[in-house]
Amino acid sequence: MATEVKIPDIGDYKDVPIVEVHVKEGDPVNADDPLVSLESDKATMEVPAPSAGIVEKLLIKLGDKVSEGHPIVLLKDGDATMPEPPSLVEQQEPTPPPDRAPSPPATAPAKPNDPGVQADFGQVHASPSVRRLARELDIDLTTMRGTGEKGRITKDDVKAALRGPAAPVSAPAPVGGMGIPEIPAVDFSKFGPIELRPLPRIKKISGLHLHRAWLNVPLVTHQDEADITETDVYRKELDAAAKDKGYRITLLAFLMKASVSALKEFPEFNASLSPEKDALILKQYYHIGVAVDTPEGLVVPVIRDVDRKGIGAISQELGAVSKKARDGKLGAADMRGASFTISSLGGIGGTAFTPLVNAPEVAILGVVRSRMAPVWNGETFQPRLMLPLSVSYDHRVIDGALAARFTRHLAHVLEDVRRLVL
Repeated sequence: MATEVKIPDIGDYKDVPIVEVHVKEGDPVNADDPLVSLESDKATMEVPAPSAGIVEKLLIKLGDKVSEGHPIVLLKDGDATMPEPPSLVEQQEPTPPPDRAPSPPATAPAKPNDPGVQADFGQVHASPSVRRLARELDIDLTTMRGTGEKGRITKDDVKAALRGPAAPVSAPAPVGGMGIPEIPAVDFSKFGPIELRPLPRIKKISGLHLHRAWLNVPLVTHQDEADITETDVYRKELDAAAKDKGYRITLLAFLMKASVSALKEFPEFNASLSPEKDALILKQYYHIGVAVDTPEGLVVPVIRDVDRKGIGAISQELGAVSKKARDGKLGAADMRGASFTISSLGGIGGTAFTPLVNAPEVAILGVVRSRMAPVWNGETFQPRLMLPLSVSYDHRVIDGALAARFTRHLAHVLEDVRRLVL
């Protein structure tokens, strides 16, 4: 039986041109293999196969313009034999000039340790899958000219470069992001038994984004703690009532509302640097990303318009999106548009950690498990429930004093839930 595969939710984009078709009729595909690449004026997106099978019929061709729901292939049930790549990777890239003429592909493979090579090829006109192939083959896309539409570099161009006569006999060590040499490969089997376990798809995708953020963002973390003794009493009262309605009230909902209060007070935290790095883009919306632990790795779904929702509504939405994440059913639209992120390890433990800023955001809140601690009230020590807070930030945008004020405001609001309604 054949299944009609359609364009999934691609946000607000309409009539997006197909710039690359990755399969032909009769090809076997695995779940999440790229079928086609779309290119808007701002981004390139790959459309993955929803399941393994055989491409029975192509319903589109190169250059067609498509929108959400447009059929692209008929996929027949069957076993695929191709390796599994990451899917639906979206990368920002510039649109080339319309009058750029196609040129023959380069005939020499890359020299990956040349100055100026960019590991993620962010300025190269090629799809994510082509960039991935080039990285795997150590080919420098910045030295190539593509034969695709508007000079786009295709997989055939990369393969042609690999077959070039100038291939070096012994290639030098590849260079990682920002010109940093890669860690030399080691044959660990010489020291004892080993097992090779492929990384889950989610970790393959997120690893590239994390590495890029670590290399580009000058990171600092400020730590504080909030006395949530009274807040947790109130939370438990709400949770007892919510159980009868089929959902739970967790501290995370309070953290999200308190974060909105702090973001409004300190708008620099609800911002991003402009591409030229000479201006700050202040966001007038409050969409909070929430890091969710799943069996396949960390994902960050986004709860939108947190400033307009109450604790109960946020808690229900958190429960629904967390289940969706654990079931592997999150779509690209579910993970876009965050202006600030919270990473909570409260259900696991720890005393503090340094969360990594989810660029292009400029700050992130990390929390661990609250603990009872003796706190001096001026006359005696009292047992109080204390919540550690860790705020990491981009030091190009936020300085230490501002980070301290932001975190103290956050703690101040968490300590008295009445402040959440101000």
